[in-house]
Amino acid sequence: MSSCIRCWKGTAIGAALSLAVLLGQSAGPAEAQTVMKLASATINDVQHEWQKTFAQELAERVGDKVKVEIYPASQLGSIPRMVEGVLFGTIESFITPTAFLVGTEPKLQVLDAPGLFDSPEHVGRVIHDPAYRDHLETLALDKDLRIIGVIFNSPFLVLTKDPAPKLDDLAGKKIRTFASPLQIEPMKAIGANPLPLPLTEVVPALQSGNIDGMLAGMPILTAFRYYDVAKYVTDLSFSQIVSINVINETWFQSQPEDVRNAIIEAGRAAEEAVLQWGIDNLERSNGAWVENGGEILTLSEEDRARMMSVFRGVGERILTEDPEVAEEYTLLTKVVDEKR
Repeated sequence: MSSCIRCWKGTAIGAALSLAVLLGQSAGPAEAQTVMKLASATINDVQHEWQKTFAQELAERVGDKVKVEIYPASQLGSIPRMVEGVLFGTIESFITPTAFLVGTEPKLQVLDAPGLFDSPEHVGRVIHDPAYRDHLETLALDKDLRIIGVIFNSPFLVLTKDPAPKLDDLAGKKIRTFASPLQIEPMKAIGANPLPLPLTEVVPALQSGNIDGMLAGMPILTAFRYYDVAKYVTDLSFSQIVSINVINETWFQSQPEDVRNAIIEAGRAAEEAVLQWGIDNLERSNGAWVENGGEILTLSEEDRARMMSVFRGVGERILTEDPEVAEEYTLLTKVVDEKR
């Protein structure tokens, strides 16, 4: 009997020791890995490049504390759904041209003002100005959005199924625009019929004849092979497309301080790193368009002057209607003029 008791005691003690070891292993310093989903509507363009560079920069700062997952080409839904996702916190991060976020934060439309920037390099000097960059980051905090990336995207072009080398050629045409008054109203002012559409719906609409063309940047047109649907691009270049990456502020504030700091640092490092990539990619995209049978048309000096006169007038009216937007526009134009 005594030997059995000793045997039972030995077994019990051994089991207890084994359990203690297992509990000690599971109660160690390991933390649950934070997942950060990065969404966009495009692929193989400067927005996608920013996402990849950001992921690398963040990993260099926090290692595997944050698991970055990149979802380009509208994998997480249409642009309106991705905007909702980052607002509700189901998507941590979303990058898009500013025009698609002005419905959420009207002050962002100041970056779309016609004639604001002289060149991609001018865009870079303005958005990388330290004081203005600090201000820009918090521009939409009252909407629970923090801006962690601001990048030059491309100049505005208009793609059409038929040649449109003259401004009057656009009159009456149904043109897919960005969902912003600063793209919709100028198109109306020159007689076009602007129609905001998600990027995912543009190709079927062009093929069916429901639209005649679209406003876009050349890198998007080549990345999605629009030359298979329409051949003609007219270089309007009335403004430079600026893309911003927004994150959900509530999610951001839930992160440890070192992660928060790393996200801000990685975002700024990525935006500076991809500026030249975006400039070079624009040249590559123009070449790819022509190589695949597309044509790039330009307006005459007279037509361009007339277009800019109309567009600037429309822009000034829109940007001064709301006092908060007008104040933001005044602040931006001061920086723009300093950086020319």
